[in-house]
Amino acid sequence: MPNALSADDSPQPPKVLTTPLEISSNLRQLQESHDPLIITFHERSQRFQSYLIKVDRETATIALDEMIPRDGERFLQAGEPFKVEGFHEGVRIAWECTGTLNIEESEGDRFYTGDLPTEVVYHQRRNAFRAALKLTDLVSVELGGEKLKAPINGKLLDISATGCKLRFEGDITDRLQLGQVYDRMIATPLFGNQPISVELRYLHFEEKLNITFAGLRFHNISGQAARNVERFVYQLQREARRFDKDDL
Repeated sequence: MPNALSADDSPQPPKVLTTPLEISSNLRQLQESHDPLIITFHERSQRFQSYLIKVDRETATIALDEMIPRDGERFLQAGEPFKVEGFHEGVRIAWECTGTLNIEESEGDRFYTGDLPTEVVYHQRRNAFRAALKLTDLVSVELGGEKLKAPINGKLLDISATGCKLRFEGDITDRLQLGQVYDRMIATPLFGNQPISVELRYLHFEEKLNITFAGLRFHNISGQAARNVERFVYQLQREARRFDKDDL
């Protein structure tokens, strides 16, 4: 079987953005797309989720939404440095925050304001080609295991060699925890009845659609399961290229 990772999809080296124009324009993409951010404090394993709600190049400031879970604020108040990581259309955008963020509140909403980063890592990781599934071909997925009282059924939206994105009906954010490893994800077309473990990387409920979106990274995936994923991604990649040619 041909390798899904062709020469054109080879890993690209990360770039370090240093100009305010480059930094603000890339952060604004995260803001406008409402891409979830993962916050990790140095020497702490717990992950927190937030969103960029303001990027102002004129004043060189940004604002982050209230962290989930909120108890991460105590590390923020203690002045602990942290890393922020987001993904926009397959591009990793990350930066370190060593300065102080101010905790503010407006009309009952909490947020954190601080300086625009002086350096941002921009990494196009093409080696993890992410294949989107057509809405008519969505794969049914069951997420379960010891960390859940009952399994949750959803649909596979897209997939790469390293993880996948799922869609669930309704608001299930209170049933899942960011950073948690769930040891039983079943997607029959991919793995048969063999469950795999996944780590929850981001979680967002879209109220207008009444849908919860979840981003998952494969955790300690077996060689056979990895080959199945690669085969599935390669098949979708071929179909996408065929459709592109048809459009031309």
